Amino acid sequence: MTTEKKKKDKELKKLLRKKKKKNALIICHDGKEYWTTQTEFWQWVRESIVRKIGDAPLTGQFIRQNEEYNVVISNTVLNLKCPNHLREALYARRKAY
Repeated sequence: MTTEKKKKDKELKKLLRKKKKKNALIICHDGKEYWTTQTEFWQWVRESIVRKIGDAPLTGQFIRQNEEYNVVISNTVLNLKCPNHLREALYARRKAY
């Protein structure tokens, strides 16, 4: 009984360690490229954030300018190109605690 449990635990750990394959290429407006998963890529296509421009490898480009610099911190969308925006949001979060 204990050997079966050890095998199951080992399989679970192996599954948790498995990394997702990043096989979809996203091209930013400034020429930078980065890889993401296919599920995230297709989610962005459905949300009209990314436009598909090629196959093999799956390739897309951001539709709106500077979309690639937007990040979400605690349900607030911030643009990384505006350091004041990020600094003010983080400062407000620190004051709240």
